[in-house]
Amino acid sequence: MAIRFEVLKECRRTGARLGRLETPHGTIDTPVFMPVGTQATVKAMTPEELEEIGAGIILSNTYHLYMRPGHELVEKAGGLHAFMNWNRAILTDSGGFQVFSLSDLRDIREDGVNFRSHIDGSKHFITPEKAIEIQNALGADIIMAFDECTPYPCEFEYAKKSLNITGRWAERCLKAHRNTDKQALFGIVQGSTYADLRRESARQITSLDFPGYAIGGLSVGEPKDIMYRMLEVTVPILPGNKPRYLMGVGSPDCIIEGVMRGVDMFDCVLQTRIARNGTAMTSRGRVVIKNAEYAEDFTPLDPECSCYTCQSFTRAYIRHLFKAGEILGLRLTTYHNLYFSLSLMKRIRDAISSDCLPEFREEFFSKYGYI
Repeated sequence: MAIRFEVLKECRRTGARLGRLETPHGTIDTPVFMPVGTQATVKAMTPEELEEIGAGIILSNTYHLYMRPGHELVEKAGGLHAFMNWNRAILTDSGGFQVFSLSDLRDIREDGVNFRSHIDGSKHFITPEKAIEIQNALGADIIMAFDECTPYPCEFEYAKKSLNITGRWAERCLKAHRNTDKQALFGIVQGSTYADLRRESARQITSLDFPGYAIGGLSVGEPKDIMYRMLEVTVPILPGNKPRYLMGVGSPDCIIEGVMRGVDMFDCVLQTRIARNGTAMTSRGRVVIKNAEYAEDFTPLDPECSCYTCQSFTRAYIRHLFKAGEILGLRLTTYHNLYFSLSLMKRIRDAISSDCLPEFREEFFSKYGYI
């Protein structure tokens, strides 16, 4: 097996759990947040900075790396770890979400998907086997089965047809996977926002005995209470001795609620995307640093944060950088947002260890502004 996962403790009052995930490139404490490095780079961050803030695993995107520079080139470079000089763990998604988000540019068939590149309009055809071939070449520690991510809203019949295709594709991905001793292949549960379809998909995918399971097709526009409900009907069906990964979810409230429902892994572009637009995550909620109210604010982005940005610079200075169009502004805010999220995961793990996660949730939400 490419990975080993051990549950160290389960919260007595929620579904949360502490775990340890061993990969070929290091051991990761769970629950964990994975910064997103879509094109073999976490935007505005160096690998050294990611290590400095405690990132043990990052996510890269199969579709984008297939488009450029191409998986063959990455393989020639020695794989994704060598190519981007990252010595810790990497997870690659299958590219399914990106392919299916192309909408008018793609055509879904039983054997795979025809689509046009968002870059130059060139024609491509990806099958489950091709998705695995690409990921085998990239060499990430954890790779994902090719699936269809349905949009929201989605008709019941289409969602059912989609989950069945996803199930058949999952079987084909397992047969195509070659590097089983170096790369762990996760199956993906779909089913849109229909509880019975989620259960059906979970049973179908877990019957294939993947080393880990992802929950896809959520955080695509549905209300958060529906997402939480889908987790509540899906997670209990997933094996307790394997990692559970909620794809594309990274806001503090959704992370905490996901952890309380038994999720172990999260990823999202939110942290880096809003940072580039001048928004910081803080213990008291979001701070839009470009606002005029911070022009003479000589306090840190977050007085409770111990990251390099908050220990070294003021809101007034960072606002000035954004107003002046200086790259350092978005770099400092990105650094802070990722540090904030990784620190949040540490605090969540500590709360689970101390059997006080519900109290931590209430206190965090009160300060952050969710209550």
